[in-house]
Amino acid sequence: MNITVLGTGYVGLVTATCLAEAGHRLLCFDVDRSKIERLAQGEPCIHEKGLPEMLARNLAAGRLRFTQDEAEAVHHGDVVFIAVGTPPDATGAADLQYVLAAAQAIGQHMRSWKVVVQKSTVPVGTAQRVRAAVLGQLEARREKGDAAAGSALDHVPFAMVANPEFLKEGTAVDDFMRPDRIVVGVEEGPAGERALATLRELYAPFNRQRDRLLAMDLRAAEFTKYAANAMLATRISFMNELANLAERVGVDIEQVRRGIGADPRIGHAFLYPGLGYGGSCFPKDVRALLRTAADHGQRLRILEAVGDVNEAQKQILVAKVLQRFGPDLTGRTFAVWGLSFKPNTDDMREAPSRCVIGALLARGGRVVAYDPVATEQARRALAEDMADRPELLAQLHFADDPMQAASGADALLVLTEWRVFRSLSLSALKATLRQPLIFDGRNLYEPSIRSEGFDYLAIGR
Repeated sequence: MNITVLGTGYVGLVTATCLAEAGHRLLCFDVDRSKIERLAQGEPCIHEKGLPEMLARNLAAGRLRFTQDEAEAVHHGDVVFIAVGTPPDATGAADLQYVLAAAQAIGQHMRSWKVVVQKSTVPVGTAQRVRAAVLGQLEARREKGDAAAGSALDHVPFAMVANPEFLKEGTAVDDFMRPDRIVVGVEEGPAGERALATLRELYAPFNRQRDRLLAMDLRAAEFTKYAANAMLATRISFMNELANLAERVGVDIEQVRRGIGADPRIGHAFLYPGLGYGGSCFPKDVRALLRTAADHGQRLRILEAVGDVNEAQKQILVAKVLQRFGPDLTGRTFAVWGLSFKPNTDDMREAPSRCVIGALLARGGRVVAYDPVATEQARRALAEDMADRPELLAQLHFADDPMQAASGADALLVLTEWRVFRSLSLSALKATLRQPLIFDGRNLYEPSIRSEGFDYLAIGR
């Protein structure tokens, strides 16, 4: 099948590469020339396990191509995915300007039947707005005498589909290749039935052992994406609240986590206390859902609390540091292990490390940080955060390995639970730190590390 993907960000690139791996013929469009040039050379712009090899393999096979020619991209695909960014605007709502621009491009250039698939995360009702934008361009072409546009009033040569993604950064390729569900929202009537049949064929290689495809209407599919992320964010904030209380009442939250997670109605997933959630999805989607509710005269009070708890949780480790060293950190050096918002990615969007490092520097501390893959992204993100206080950046340094970061530090702060940190020699770490003090924001270690001579402060342990 000929497939077009508009947008080569995280979702677009993973979607295109995995569909090409299944044998489809993909053409990807992006307005960013440098990104297109890099991708055409097999250089992904994101860190994702398995993606570079799959990208190179499908480029070599000719199943995956990249272009800046918008018309060529639209003409190519029987199915056209819209996978552009939907960043939050000043009110917290999803900014749909790129989605609607993509819809207009489809309407301007399409010549034959298309299935238009909304893949970006968007508020309920966006599919109708995309449909209207495509129709508007088709009607404008018809009025100008473009026969290829047909009659936007008498015959609509496309169908709208809402097909939200459920990819986790760090395991996105595996998630796409082995999905737990494939949500497809379609319109009623013959066009919707044709589109659903097309999507079933498209996803057949990923849907063999059991039927994972869940068909529903457009608005339900859009809502499902937000509801899923809001639920996961809620579990994280709930567990962080309990962990903070556990510390006060002398309870090990890990024992509690195992106890409640053993209940099959609850399960263990997303019940790990830490510094809160970050990344591009949970913060943005929780705020967007709150905005949708406000637009319809409703408050989502649980989700309001989820966001508030998460913001406060990012400062939990800073509070522990200040309790130990006092409010003035001048002359203190802090080693930081982990910068990305989660392991196996270089994504620094709303990473808790940004809040922690900024707070330490603002109080006079010196920070030496290490991350296996996110250093360059972190340099840019932290420079942006401190653009109005550039003198603080002079106190921020990046190390080439974990032990170099820890050398001579007054304390070690673990901010991302990279697996490599688990296997390092504790005796070597103890020897290189100025004092054996660890603030563990991800509960990477066990409290038994105290028997090795470490002063160990974690979350709810």
